[in-house]
Amino acid sequence: MQNSTEIPHPQHPDLDLYPVDRLVEVLVEDQLNAAQAVWAARAQLAEAVRQAIPRIAAGGRLIYVGAGTSGRLGLLDAVELYPTFSWPRARAIALVAGGADALTDGVEGAEDDGQQGEVDLLAVRPVANDVVLAIAASGCTPYVLGALRAACASGSLTIGLANNPNAPVLAAAQISIALVTGPEIISGSTRLKAGTAQKIALNSFSSALMVGLKKVYGNLMVDLRPVNAKLVQRAISLTMHATGMSEEMARSTLVSCGYQVKVAIVALKCDIGADEARARLAVAGGNVRQALRG
Repeated sequence: MQNSTEIPHPQHPDLDLYPVDRLVEVLVEDQLNAAQAVWAARAQLAEAVRQAIPRIAAGGRLIYVGAGTSGRLGLLDAVELYPTFSWPRARAIALVAGGADALTDGVEGAEDDGQQGEVDLLAVRPVANDVVLAIAASGCTPYVLGALRAACASGSLTIGLANNPNAPVLAAAQISIALVTGPEIISGSTRLKAGTAQKIALNSFSSALMVGLKKVYGNLMVDLRPVNAKLVQRAISLTMHATGMSEEMARSTLVSCGYQVKVAIVALKCDIGADEARARLAVAGGNVRQALRG
């Protein structure tokens, strides 16, 4: 049975004859189906978050596995967790078929090597509290399936994301998230709406997970890592917004707190020093609301 992502789009057989305005219109319009596909899978995404939270809270890691566009999207989600939520880099691992070379160039045959997928997954020593996200537009990529087999054998929580219903990746994972996007405007180019759906799903999963781990206060990302001037200013703005304090007070408190926004918020709202604020947060497991209650 042919994958739906590989079937030529029935509505646009003369795409190459479209004027530019119409061409852009249909390409953008088709992307709307990506969000609809993720919306249809929201219950499965929520279940994945529910099952992942206790494992990650107990010290587990996020391990993303994919090939081509899917692998690069997994890597993107993994690396962005550090500056956004101060998530340890060692606890967000991305395995891409073909390794580092595949990030900028295609590596011939890499995605077809199921044994290498298994080897790469085993090399990071998966354990029961780890959460493995197996991502494949087709849902039948051998590299991803090999890694998934090893992950299942290790006892890790396995989450499969694919853009074809009834795909092998979905059948092999404990939690299956079918992002059914159908044929692409440009036949088989799953970097289009299939990739967009994967990006939305991964963003939603990891963001919800971080909220569940108390990395967010209200809707403020109070656990960011200010690794550049823009993020330093954002830390100041977040502290001001959360406490109602002046920019000068927010900045000076952040300096004393090592630019940890959570600590600065507790220190300012409770009128205590950085060390005491840090201790309160430690007792509260990083939960700002609980730390504010003392």
